Amino acid sequence: MFENLTDRLSRAGNALKGRGRITEDNIRDTLRQVRMALLEADVALPVVKDFIERTRSRALGAEVAKSLTPGQAFIKIIHDELVHTMGSANETLDLRAQPPAIVMLAGLQGVGKTTTAAKLARRLAEREKRKVMLVSADVYRPAAILQLERLATEVGAEFFPSDAGEDPVEIAERAVAAARRSMCDVLIVDTAGRLHVDDAMMSEARRIHDAVNPVETLFVVDSMAGQDAVNAARAFGEALELTGVILTKVDGDARGGVALSVRQVTGKPIKFVGAGEKTTALEPFHPERLASRILGMGDVVSLVEEVEQKVDRDQADRLARKLAKGQGFTLQDLRDQIRQMQEMGGLAGLLDKLPGNAMPGKLDSGMGEREMRKQAAVIDSMTPRERRHPAIVDGSRKRRIAGGAGVQVQEVNRVLKQHAQMQKMMKKFSKGGMAKMMRAMKGRLPPGFG
Repeated sequence: MFENLTDRLSRAGNALKGRGRITEDNIRDTLRQVRMALLEADVALPVVKDFIERTRSRALGAEVAKSLTPGQAFIKIIHDELVHTMGSANETLDLRAQPPAIVMLAGLQGVGKTTTAAKLARRLAEREKRKVMLVSADVYRPAAILQLERLATEVGAEFFPSDAGEDPVEIAERAVAAARRSMCDVLIVDTAGRLHVDDAMMSEARRIHDAVNPVETLFVVDSMAGQDAVNAARAFGEALELTGVILTKVDGDARGGVALSVRQVTGKPIKFVGAGEKTTALEPFHPERLASRILGMGDVVSLVEEVEQKVDRDQADRLARKLAKGQGFTLQDLRDQIRQMQEMGGLAGLLDKLPGNAMPGKLDSGMGEREMRKQAAVIDSMTPRERRHPAIVDGSRKRRIAGGAGVQVQEVNRVLKQHAQMQKMMKKFSKGGMAKMMRAMKGRLPPGFG
């Protein structure tokens, strides 16, 4: 996430290494590098100008603590200004209203509104135990209505049916009445988008807004859309009484310009970020945590929260007890670990939140999501007995497994070899050899892990 911006800002901070103090002369080139980094990241020009001016003012007026070098002090200032630009703290949804509390999603076509509606419904249902109903007012794309219906079933939300021949405002009004009858706590209204901002879309969005009077009107924006997203944010902010923003596709955004611009342009807080296609991939937006990630400091707090929410504790306890009894680490155990890793965004998603230089963009492709899917497919193609006793997997079984998984036999061999290595490691762990293992691994770990 935002790898290019991270790299450029890190280099800018390094330019002050070896300096005794921050002066007008030595900060000039550093600020020029910061300005170029922000502009290349597609940050809106007015935002860049304000950011640079505030940073210069603070840097020249700052008293550097004795424990900090000028470079460290400058990075601290950059961090604080990033937080200031994106918002001082996380702002949650305000759903204090007579049920159903209505949440309206607006934005251009293709930014992920429909998927975001389902993600938000799942989050409200699972984390806040609210009864949620979903409705699509996008009568121009029948496929969007069917998609939302399918997603509603997946996330356990109620769905109000609509048809391409109906009026969007009437759909929204009838959905409110249905949500009230069903005693739903929240109604999420997914509205239509266009490829570009136009008067018809804005007029329809305003009519829906006036008809249902939502407590939250959220602008959904594609993090990778650059200046187009900033311009759309400005147009929607002028047309609707927005209460917040949801950034989508941030996991694929190497620049970060939209995240740094959209709050300043709309004057509204970023409330959530979408970092993946799964309906679990919606996170609250914490400006200070994202600022730390942009500067390569990691986001361990979010990582811990994600582990607590997504790791099956009962399953982990069972595995620990099993290993303690010397019962061995099976291929089914490996499959369970792969599933949990995938739910947390894969290895790249985990390393993105760790401090240091082990950034996802620098990972070997073999560590990616594609490789994990292959491994899962291989194990899924095995019988329960083969998963428990991999030693019985001979040549003919390997060919059958490879055919079922759609891979070459070499891939089956690779999975079996990886499992054997993990089994040895787990055996050492169960015998109290963790300290010995860490000493052995220390020379092979990325910087900051040893």
